[in-house]
Amino acid sequence: MTEKSYASKLLRPSSLFIGLDLGTSGCRAIAIDGDGIVKAEAKLHYTNHEHNQSPQDWWTATQTVLKEISSQTSQHHIQAISVDGTSGTVLICGDSGQPLTPALMYNDKRASEQANFLKQFAPNNSIVLNPSSGLAKVLWLLEHHELNEPFHIVHQADWIAGLLAGRFDHSDINNALKTGFDPVNKIWPLWLTDLFHELQIDNASLPTVVTPGSVIASIQPRVAKALDLPLDIEIIAGTTDSTAAFIASGAKQVGQAVTSLGSTLVLKIISDKAIDDPAHGVYSQPFGQHWLVGGASNSGGAVLKYFFNELQMAELTKAIKPEINTNLNYYPLLDVGERFPINDINLAPRLTPKVDNDVIFFQGLLEGIAEIEYQGYQLLEKLGAPYPTSVQTAGGGAVNKAWQQIRQQKLDVPVSVANETAAAYGSAILAAQKYLN
Repeated sequence: MTEKSYASKLLRPSSLFIGLDLGTSGCRAIAIDGDGIVKAEAKLHYTNHEHNQSPQDWWTATQTVLKEISSQTSQHHIQAISVDGTSGTVLICGDSGQPLTPALMYNDKRASEQANFLKQFAPNNSIVLNPSSGLAKVLWLLEHHELNEPFHIVHQADWIAGLLAGRFDHSDINNALKTGFDPVNKIWPLWLTDLFHELQIDNASLPTVVTPGSVIASIQPRVAKALDLPLDIEIIAGTTDSTAAFIASGAKQVGQAVTSLGSTLVLKIISDKAIDDPAHGVYSQPFGQHWLVGGASNSGGAVLKYFFNELQMAELTKAIKPEINTNLNYYPLLDVGERFPINDINLAPRLTPKVDNDVIFFQGLLEGIAEIEYQGYQLLEKLGAPYPTSVQTAGGGAVNKAWQQIRQQKLDVPVSVANETAAAYGSAILAAQKYLN
């Protein structure tokens, strides 16, 4: 991002804006200046496995990276912080933010019974009719934990932003989507309030939903002091991690797409209309005057890391031949179950025949994930979205040039690495948004 026009509109000289990304494997913070230039960066990997993280893991990591950013930027004034988190990760907390339940992660599958129950209330095309939805997980948590005090339903990003701001009653449109929020009419729908009435759940437990980039509150003074941050920092409503990565890419036109090659595979394309098809794991989110249409597969980099470490993958990449297809026809998954482009909790990984040659096996995995990406964009087109005019790549897999060639051959459109690939950068843009216009 190189826009200069808003630099003069900042409240102070040397102002910085922090984006905080609670990703699947760790926490990352990026501070940008008024020209979108990265001035500081910090990251920390979680010690616990991504399927079994605790809220305290997130907060410990958040404090660590913010302290590091503060130490790197002593000559600047940090003006705002925005937080993104994994889509569909939820927990229930008390008024002061204390967790009253564990967190259920984005890829947790235990709420299948609750997802089926929701069919009695939600429309047939609702995204909540899936075990991975935030609402299905909330119902699971409420069934398995007795709560004897007022509580708040929060998403991962909400909870971290809440600890910074001292309030837990706000969320953003993108995070609230999988918990049942209606992004078209911008309300919690009547069917959801009917559901809560039936289950005797207080509607006040639902957050007030705002647009990403909106001001939530100023930072808590005690938190600011503990993290060596200015006392007047604004906490800004964030988004989901994959949407933050999309914002970071700079894509703005209908037909432009971004594939996030992280632990999982996430596809998003700008469309002039919303498309929701839970039968295929497809959903839409507001994106300015347009919509981001996409879906998330359980395939991705986590499968590659299961078989090879980063050094091995770097060496194998040098040896593969992207122009010669292995025809292994893999469907790389770590476990049974897929969300998109096939929505099937019983879909088994397809990793046979397991060849003895690591180079060929590794290339077969890359081709398999590229095929899932292709099937995903084909499905989106079939449902009414445009087929990509171009695809930018974010996430850790973006650096693999051989994989990029494999994907471009499969997609048959230009594939490039986004100038900015980090979700934390997209959140930093949201933190600065009101000063950009």
